[in-house]
Amino acid sequence: MTVLMCPGQGAQKVGMGKDLAERFPAARDTFAAIDDALGTALSRLMWTGPEDELTLTHNAQPAILAHSAAVLAVVRERLGDPGAAAGHSLGEYSAHVAAGTLTEVEAARLVRRRGQLMFEAGRERPGTMAAVLGLATLEVEAACDEASGPDGLAVAANLNAPDQTVISGDPAGVARAGTACKERGAKRVVPLNVSGAFHSPLMAPAVDGLLEALTEATFTDPAFPVIANASGEAIRTGLDAKRLLADQLTAPVRWVACMQAAAALCPQATFIEIGPGAVLSGLLKRIVPGSKAITLGTADEVEKFLA
Repeated sequence: MTVLMCPGQGAQKVGMGKDLAERFPAARDTFAAIDDALGTALSRLMWTGPEDELTLTHNAQPAILAHSAAVLAVVRERLGDPGAAAGHSLGEYSAHVAAGTLTEVEAARLVRRRGQLMFEAGRERPGTMAAVLGLATLEVEAACDEASGPDGLAVAANLNAPDQTVISGDPAGVARAGTACKERGAKRVVPLNVSGAFHSPLMAPAVDGLLEALTEATFTDPAFPVIANASGEAIRTGLDAKRLLADQLTAPVRWVACMQAAAALCPQATFIEIGPGAVLSGLLKRIVPGSKAITLGTADEVEKFLA
């Protein structure tokens, strides 16, 4: 039994996916199809940069999805029938590609639009995010409640591991919450390079536009459960997928709950991280001790898996 994990924003880097395109025709075709659907040479930006352009939200999101989709195109038959999938933030769209809820082209259009809407919401009300390391989530949430005021909101936005939480909100609120977290014993508070306060109420202006895009997109029922960030629950219908992808913009990414739900649904499963990097595999080991994880992001990793 396997559980698929799909990475989110921050996993992008210049050169991503180039080796896959060079070695696997199915990957090359996937990148070409997504380039055509978006009307832009996204793959060229992924492979040659510049990095500051790739890092922009509306580029990074479809780039990471394209990388995950390219891996899936190569390994799908070898995967057999996964027990479940989950993706971190935009990775939830990649997970729905894996489950057949969305085509890779439909998903790429959606995350491109999602990234644009999030970027615009961040410009409308500038926000920021910071990673809090070495402090329990409940303590982080309490610090955010204390720090929030009329001049600045702060919320726990990414519940990544029992001792790693990302906070999000107005710059003043996040700064106060970071100080409060340190006073409560956090080892480090690390500012993140983002264009807005993602997964917080500051993203509310993006919701209507995303709902419109989701409504127009074609969703089918997933072939296997996809665990939703916003609820930590296994989603089994396309209708629920649309609703929870809309909720996700302003709700926290409940990644600890997602991994716990996956482990309960698929005991003794091997977790497979599909896409760039190995961040989710690292978090998994802190959430579900003793779990087995492998990464499929590079051509070498994929070839080893297929051998």
